[in-house]
Amino acid sequence: MHLAVIFSVLAVAASYSVTFTPELDEHWGHFKNTFKKSYSSDEEYKRRLVWEDRVVSLAHHNLRADMGLHSFRRGLNKYSDLTHEEYMETLNGFRVGNYQKRNATTWLRLTSVDIPDQVDWREEGLVTPVKDQQSCGSCWAFSTTGSLEGQHKKKTGKLVSLSEQNLIDCVTVNNGCHGGMIDDAFEFIKNENGVDTEESYPYGAVQDSCSFKPENVGATCTGHVDIPTGDEEALKQAVATVGSVSVAIDAHHESFHDYKTGIFDEPSCGNELWDLTHAVLVVGYGSEEGADYWLVKNSWGESFGQKGYIKMSRNKDNQCGIATMASYPLV
Repeated sequence: MHLAVIFSVLAVAASYSVTFTPELDEHWGHFKNTFKKSYSSDEEYKRRLVWEDRVVSLAHHNLRADMGLHSFRRGLNKYSDLTHEEYMETLNGFRVGNYQKRNATTWLRLTSVDIPDQVDWREEGLVTPVKDQQSCGSCWAFSTTGSLEGQHKKKTGKLVSLSEQNLIDCVTVNNGCHGGMIDDAFEFIKNENGVDTEESYPYGAVQDSCSFKPENVGATCTGHVDIPTGDEEALKQAVATVGSVSVAIDAHHESFHDYKTGIFDEPSCGNELWDLTHAVLVVGYGSEEGADYWLVKNSWGESFGQKGYIKMSRNKDNQCGIATMASYPLV
């Protein structure tokens, strides 16, 4: 967006009303074309207002980032016409509920292993392409399949995309598109002796009747390991020596929803169990200009962040709870 347009947007921010900003007409059209948006007249009116409000917020943030006041920039993505409430209802699907650890193995801290300063499991071919949960609170299923896909590849040499729909439809202790827990999904896969391939059981973004077929199993697991709560060093060791790890985070902040580049640093992010709203996949870690980060795969499509990925602050008091509830499957 040109600087002149940004200043024009900021100028109307204080007196924001239901009147559209003419300078944004071209950008609104580009947004609709890029993400293939089609609305009724009433719906477009509502979505345009939501979108313009977000553009104002992004402009403010990015100007502050240009002044060195933020470590990351924000940008539009395919979900930028959703209200905050819609984000929370449809894209944040981690539900703690009546949490209790179920048959998990506890991670034992390593004492005599050299841990590298940087890891990226994408470079080793252990991560499938970025997926999109769409308007379904099924992030828990995507985080589950993500870590199992990596472990299956390490064991067999084959990277197989696994079926999130299988988990949404069949893990009855979870709530399908209305949220769930990763460890419960691992337990289901263990008890059912596998999860089907994505090819045989494609994603539909709605909960349906269970159609699991043992002959279409793409990977199995024998249990799961829980990382000690809040221990970022243990999480680092697990990512370095085991592979991608499923985690839950506090993702309710607007700054997360439209993250674009840089290292995400949100001091008001919670790190307690009850703060966690979204499940993602840690596929690596590293440092940039003295700032440590976790490399995280999201499930909101490639328009989010850096082609579907976000770098989240590491070694900042377990920011956003990234190490509060972390686990990976045993294969």
